[in-house]
Order: sequence, then structure tokens, then C-alpha cells
Amino acid sequence: MRIVVCLRQGSDGEINPFDASAYETALRIQGAEVTLLSMGPASVRELLLRLTRLGAKRAILLSDRAFAGADTLATAYALSKAVERLSPELVICGRQTLIGDTAQTGPMLAELSGRSLMTGVMDVAVADGALRCMTREEGEQTVEYPALITVEKKNVLRLPSLRSKVGEVEIWSAADIGADASRCGLAGSPTRVLKTFENESGRRRCKFISADMLSGAIEEGLRKNRERTAPSERRGENLGKVFIVTQAPRAFAETVSDDITVIPLTDAEDISRKIKESDPSAVLWGSDVKSKRVAAEVAARLGLGLCADCTSLECDGGELIMYRPALSGSIIAKIKSLTRPAMATVRTETEGAEDIIVGVGYGVRDKIDGARALAERLGAGFAVTRKLVDNGYAPYELQVGLTGKTVSPPVYIAIGISGAVHHIVGMQRAGTVIAINPDKSAPIFDYADFGIVADNIL
Repeated sequence: MRIVVCLRQGSDGEINPFDASAYETALRIQGAEVTLLSMGPASVRELLLRLTRLGAKRAILLSDRAFAGADTLATAYALSKAVERLSPELVICGRQTLIGDTAQTGPMLAELSGRSLMTGVMDVAVADGALRCMTREEGEQTVEYPALITVEKKNVLRLPSLRSKVGEVEIWSAADIGADASRCGLAGSPTRVLKTFENESGRRRCKFISADMLSGAIEEGLRKNRERTAPSERRGENLGKVFIVTQAPRAFAETVSDDITVIPLTDAEDISRKIKESDPSAVLWGSDVKSKRVAAEVAARLGLGLCADCTSLECDGGELIMYRPALSGSIIAKIKSLTRPAMATVRTETEGAEDIIVGVGYGVRDKIDGARALAERLGAGFAVTRKLVDNGYAPYELQVGLTGKTVSPPVYIAIGISGAVHHIVGMQRAGTVIAINPDKSAPIFDYADFGIVADNIL
């Protein structure tokens, strides 16, 4: 089987961790002929050379000034032209990069290259001429070839053997893949970042309490259970007609428009037809797995800009202005779309989520059983930080944060969690945060409503 693995070099010069999992997934498929595909400056060639030692005999680097400044749609277009030339049965992408954090390029690439799509893949098995996928949130799914899957950060990329050999790296230009320069790079990007600034969202005024007041703090948080999806007041002018896909994004829509139409979450073809018929000013989507996937497919199908994981919206001069975290949540980007309708996925609630989640960090790695017992006594969900997962103390399915899942329960109890931005971005929309840590100066207290300085709570 011919497999293309799409990857991106991270800001640290190494392979993005989701893409590393994608590469390992490909290498585990028996009889796979793996080709690496990346887009970036010529310096990325060195990374690709090193990665060929793991099993891919060939790597393609798309490098051309025409590709510079590309957003997700322009990136997907360039990759689609290369995939067209390579003609693999299967394309594997990581769920997202840590630079853009959008999780859009893979689904857009699938739409542009005419491939069946499955996202959130944890494990795969080749059977009966199709690919059987175990997904993180949608159970077992089957996709037909030609296919594209996006994978979670589940598999650890192997190390090279002592006898491994370096493969070939070819550099392709826009002309080499027959790409239309007007659809590449900044010229072909329908979204624009207007401004970036430091992300201080999620910071709270912490009230320190004693350990015996924990139950009272939990009860107060459950009583409070304030609205956490969006501010209720209007921000800026009235935008005009807005489509919302399901009721989930309504609170966001109400901050920019009085003319709101709900459409069901069907498929890309049906929703694209409705958009073309009604010509709304904006289309808003929820943050569930299917909404994100179909939103990216619709954007690729209609050539529209799509802003991911927006935390707030406003209208300025008749245009939708979108705000979203980026760079591991350390900055907030102010973005607009050059196409109509503007489209955005917004951070909405997850149905069936727990009222309380107990999250534990590396600081209590030897007391995980006690933390689980506490969660059971409270009837709470259980979550962990990336460091616990990376060190083998807990499964990836429980990880909350940028490379894990996002949660927003009425009450989040953070035990032994330092407060790295990587984790905060995954739980900052909890209603009430109760932090328990022996170090009173730990950053987690900056994001907590209640703080308990203790190391023996379990």
C-alpha cells in the first residue's frame, strides 16, 4: 500500500508530535510504502532526511516563495496537488499542529483530493480492502480507499536502527505540482490575522482555603454553574444573517446578530447548498468532532475562510471579527475572513459531560489511585496532564490540554498540576476551578477560583 504522511516542522525544529504519531501509524501497517510530504523552507530538508532513516525511503518538500504565508486552506490546496501527483491509497495526517492548533488542514485536504475521511483516529487495521479505524470519540469506523485519516497523539515514533539508511528528499516547487499561484500562500489564503496579543484569558482571582473546606467549594461551584460558552452582551455592530449549525453556537451568534437561522448538521454537500442558496453573512459551528470535520470540508468545497476554536466574536464595519488562542494558547489572534460568508468553529459545551472533573498532574504520580478514588466518591470524571501520559502513568484517552481534549465542567479540581499553558488551554473554561498544590507560587493558582496549599489531600 502506498501511504503519504503529511508533516510539519515545529517551532523547535522537530516533527510535530501529532505528525510523529501519524508517521508511526504508517510504519506499523504491514507492506506499507511510506512517502513523507511537508511544506516549508529549504531548511526543513534536514529534518526530512533524518526522518527517512525510520522507514520512509522518500520524502517530498514543497518549497517555493509562492507557498509563504499560507493559511489552512491554501496549505491544503498545495498539499492536494502534491498528493494528486503521488496518488497514494492512503494519506495520514496528525490531528493538528502546535503552531496553528486548528485541526483543519487534514479534512480540507481530504475534500480537495476527493478522499473518504476519518478524524480522531487512535488505531488502524487493514481488512477486507478497507481501513478499520478506532477513533477517540466515534468508536470503530471504516473508510474506503482512497482515504485520508487524521490521528491523535497516540503512538510514539520509533528511533532509527544502527543500520538504517538515509532516504531521498526531493524539493518540489509550485510549478512542479501544477499549482495555481493565486491559490497558494498568502495570495490564496481567505483568512487574515489582524493582530496578536498575550493571552490572559482564564486568569482568576484565587481565594485560598483550608483542605477541610474542599466540599464546600465544590458545592459552591455546582450552585454557581455559570454560563461559560460566551458573553451575553452584544459586541460591536449587528452583523446580519447568521447560520448556526445546530443550537450549540447560539450564544456566540447572539453577540453579533439578531437574525439567526439554525440548520442541522448533515453533510458537506447539503450544508454547502444551503449556504449558496441563502448567502448568510456568517456560519458558526460547534466544537464537537463532527462539526469541526464538516466545517473544514465545507470551507474547502466553497473556498471559504474558516477560523477555528473561537473564544469570542464581534462585528466591525459589517465584518465578523474572530478571536482565538494560538501557539499553545500563549497568544490570542484577532482574525477576519476575506470571503463571504465568514465561517468559524466556536468553543461550545459537550453534551453529557460530567459536572465535576478531577484532574491530576505529575506531582501526584504516586497517588493516582487515591485521586481516582476521590473522583469515584464525588461521582466525577477523571483527567490527567500530558507529562503523566508521556511517562506512562496514564492512558492518552484521559489527557486534557492542547494535545489532548478540552473540558469545561462546572467544577474542575486540579491536583498536583503546575499550571503550564499547555494544560490550562484544555480546562480554562471550567466554571469553578479548585487547585490543590503544595507550592503556593505554582502558576495553577493564577487560573483557580479556590486554592488549597497541601500535599496530603489524597
